[in-house]
Amino acid sequence: MMRVVIVDDEELARRGIRTRLQRSPGVEIVAECGNGTEAIEAIRRTSPDLVFLDVQMPGKTGFDVIEALGCETFPHVIFVTAHDRYAVRAFEVSALDYLLKPIDDERFDIALRRARESLARRHDSDVGRRLAAVVGEMAVGGNHQSAATRSNRMVVRSGGRVLFVKISEVDWVEATGDYVTLHVGKKSLLLRETITKMEQKLAPDGFARIHRSTIVNLERIAEMRALDNGEYRVLLRDATELKLSRNYRLALGRLVGTSS
Repeated sequence: MMRVVIVDDEELARRGIRTRLQRSPGVEIVAECGNGTEAIEAIRRTSPDLVFLDVQMPGKTGFDVIEALGCETFPHVIFVTAHDRYAVRAFEVSALDYLLKPIDDERFDIALRRARESLARRHDSDVGRRLAAVVGEMAVGGNHQSAATRSNRMVVRSGGRVLFVKISEVDWVEATGDYVTLHVGKKSLLLRETITKMEQKLAPDGFARIHRSTIVNLERIAEMRALDNGEYRVLLRDATELKLSRNYRLALGRLVGTSS
């Protein structure tokens, strides 16, 4: 859900933005403000994802609002104004878009779509950083080799051949009795190893166990979807679907705020 604040000193202008947003799914209007002072307080209080911000307002202008809160911590902003002379300065403060009054419906939809895409990219980036930060916590057992001394390859014997598989190229691992199957792109390679031993080996390299029979390369995760039973459907970038069971969700749950 995208949280939005509307800031404009004209009630009619706020109503126009509100009406358009109410037609868009996945949007929650958390505050409406008629001046810059109200906007500063509301943005601090609600921490929105996006602000529709009028440039010219009595007292504090839209630029004053950004200056008061700081560009680095300010949410995404779409400026709304009747004048195009502020456009250059708007983009100097990293505005996402710039809408001229009267607002055109198609132009509004384009700006809103840009906001969604930008938020999605930022979310993916944030999740990626959290995944990387927690990888070290997922190491289990006595595997304390440093990154410098660990091999980045595994040796797999298959059909009379000896294959050298880069660990980073493994998408996920599946338990098969006393063996595991390494899924590497379109190839499936059988390796004589238990899933527990494999978990210990791969955890320091960015892998996590998400099911009693499944280990996944965290870099391959594209999306996680909550199921009614407290489990998750994990979608990889190649469209493979895996299951994150409740027994293994705590580590990954910390990353997405689902741990309980």
